[in-house]
Amino acid sequence: MTPVSIRAFTATTALGAGLAAQRHALRDRRSGLRRNDFGPDPLECWIGRVDGLESAAVPEALSAYDCRNNRLAWLALQQDGLPQQLAAAIARHGAHRIAIVIGTSTSSIGATEEAYTRLEPDAEGVPQFPADLQRARIHSPHSLGEFVQQATGLRGPCVTVATACSSSAKVFAQAARWISAGIVDAALVGGVDTLCGSVLFGFNALQLVSPTPCQPFDARRSGLSLGEAGGFALLERLDPNDGAALRLCGYGESSDAHHMSAPHPQGLGARLAMADALHRAGIDASEVGYLNLHGTSTPANDSIEARAVDALFPPTLHAGSTKGWTGHTLGAAGIVESAIALLALSDGLLPGTLNSEVRDDACGEQIHFENAQRSIRYAMNNSFGFGGNNCSLVFGRAD
Repeated sequence: MTPVSIRAFTATTALGAGLAAQRHALRDRRSGLRRNDFGPDPLECWIGRVDGLESAAVPEALSAYDCRNNRLAWLALQQDGLPQQLAAAIARHGAHRIAIVIGTSTSSIGATEEAYTRLEPDAEGVPQFPADLQRARIHSPHSLGEFVQQATGLRGPCVTVATACSSSAKVFAQAARWISAGIVDAALVGGVDTLCGSVLFGFNALQLVSPTPCQPFDARRSGLSLGEAGGFALLERLDPNDGAALRLCGYGESSDAHHMSAPHPQGLGARLAMADALHRAGIDASEVGYLNLHGTSTPANDSIEARAVDALFPPTLHAGSTKGWTGHTLGAAGIVESAIALLALSDGLLPGTLNSEVRDDACGEQIHFENAQRSIRYAMNNSFGFGGNNCSLVFGRAD
């Protein structure tokens, strides 16, 4: 594929708002996980919670969209010069030539949960949502996409991608296809997911939540730690003369067609997605310097991903999971971990795997627990979702 320029990118997680917060925490190996304090009856586990969302607010003009998820989206949109980059892109192409492609797994379902807990009888005694939550636009899977459209003024195609934990990785592939087809000249991609009861207790019902901080690829791991996050990237048709340093070079997508919540036992879908991304990028596996693994810390996922990576990549690869820093941010994992891969390209900081010490026997030499520092040309991100929705992305640094 023809590479796509990445004009700007940002992430806000439990580590803080913006890239500087992510960079410093990764370098210092400081986790954002804490004991669960979310909800009226907190589940016994650890979470990656973004501080301040309860007291935050969206601008008055966007108050009809106000909810926890859209507050996080607004916070993330303000970071790392993204508003200025968007304004410049609108000046270059026009608002109607810039798409919005947003990934989320739960959108504003937290607001809907709250509405059901606060049902009030109407004049005839029929239960209804309380007056402050009688806003249909927030009780929709497209709540986030519509909010971002109104918040940015972009008027190109606007689509929501909801493929569980691969959602905001797949947005890069969708945007690249639209740009290649000439449908748009640029795209704002991203993802936001916030904590809610459905997520915490739903994953716990699947016996996937650990009572202690997650330990990806550790032989003692017992499950994941859930988190919340938001992030965005501005993609644009490549102009070889503009000097854009970072690029999306390839993407690969696959479907396991195996099970609703378990990965293919031989990692077939994961291998197909990674191989497809490398093929589109036109590079050999040996050229990838850093791979951000999906690495959820669940027993099945990590061992299967480790074997798939070992089958494709040489021992020289530096691969690690950053979920020990941020928690598993679900539909936002793709954008957050793509931002970390892009930081690896720009800074040379290659994160390892936090909280983990005892290597699973399935791990090849590619999987590292400690950080490394070196210049690389290509970085990769894996995002694998329920139902076998897999996506791998290859990012590159211009010569």
